[in-house]
Amino acid sequence: MKILVTGASGGIGCAIAKKFLGMGHEVVGLDLLPASFAETNYTHFVCDVTGALPDIENVEILINNAGVQDSGKDIEVNLKGAIRVTEKYGIQPRIRSVVFIASASATTGAEFPEYAASKGGLVSYMKNVALRVAEWGATANSLSPGGVTTALNRRVMEDKNLWAQIMALTPLKKWATPEEIAEWTYFISVVNRSMTAQDILIDNGESADAKFIW
Repeated sequence: MKILVTGASGGIGCAIAKKFLGMGHEVVGLDLLPASFAETNYTHFVCDVTGALPDIENVEILINNAGVQDSGKDIEVNLKGAIRVTEKYGIQPRIRSVVFIASASATTGAEFPEYAASKGGLVSYMKNVALRVAEWGATANSLSPGGVTTALNRRVMEDKNLWAQIMALTPLKKWATPEEIAEWTYFISVVNRSMTAQDILIDNGESADAKFIW
């Protein structure tokens, strides 16, 4: 199948691209940065999801991963950028699945205001897409990771005090890796054929850490 991944040069997007390549698929990546790897079945376009988008035909699986955090452009990139990409490549008869990489903050609101708003909007938009692509037998779902071990989160991962505070709120005492999110992405877009319009929270139990006091 032909897979399109936005934000493919690093972190979760790179892991997703490599997962699909490893499973024998053709992958096209979009990113502001040049490609971080080279493989036979991989094509890379340097572009901004808020700007001019390249013409790419016959996309079967679309992964909306590109995003920024506390940038002053979170809504423009995370939400409006994903809408632009999806309307161009995802709403068409060849589509099989659309996946949005949202965030646990879409549910909890516990991050930077515009970031949380952009991801909450992404989940809502995902449900709209699910209704529209259903006529072609396609699914649309989102993944909402909590903490993920990417360079974007290095600031807190390398601060022992901050990391200890985070782990105190996290029942499984760890964060997900980009490769784990890539496995989830592959499952809900390729293996899954019956779940649609759903958001999956992957936060190692952080949002479920309710303390009962008697």
